[in-house]
Amino acid sequence: MQRIVQLIFVTGLLFFAMTSRVEAAAIAGDSAALSLNFRANKRAIEEAADFKKRLAIKAVLERYNSPMVDEVDSFMVTCKKYTLDCYLLPSIAGLESTFGRFIYPNSNNPFGWGRGLIMFDDWSEAIDTVGSGLRNNYINRGATTIDEIGAIYCEGNTWAGKIKWFMKEFQKEEDKLSLYTESFPVQL
Repeated sequence: MQRIVQLIFVTGLLFFAMTSRVEAAAIAGDSAALSLNFRANKRAIEEAADFKKRLAIKAVLERYNSPMVDEVDSFMVTCKKYTLDCYLLPSIAGLESTFGRFIYPNSNNPFGWGRGLIMFDDWSEAIDTVGSGLRNNYINRGATTIDEIGAIYCEGNTWAGKIKWFMKEFQKEEDKLSLYTESFPVQL
């Protein structure tokens, strides 16, 4: 039995010693060479995440028949510009005006900003102004959670809970999109 094991061992050594190394690049050329550019992949991942957020915001705004449905880019640009959760501003608009459906006439103020009486030229101006106001007057002054922001933003004590509910609605929509996209993974 010991002799059989030695024979198998020696045969295996000879087999591996006589084989030559094969490299895919040598056979297929440059098409087999893969390189990993971490920065490019990181950027692609961030762009994919932003794309899902855009689709989620659009889907929720459409579900509520919002007149702000064409402002998805404004929400995204503002959340990036002021480093805000991308679902915060649309959630505030959802609570304060049912996503812009019930506002003071021609105010373009879906956030109830200034008790809803401040007038904006368009939705985009309102989104940017409120994003800036949240960053500079709330978050930079220490109100970093939804509960802390809510204590300042609204006199009532249910605001934060309702904002969190809307934010979960956006997240659920994004999660649905993730189910679709994760079924088809494509990696280069």
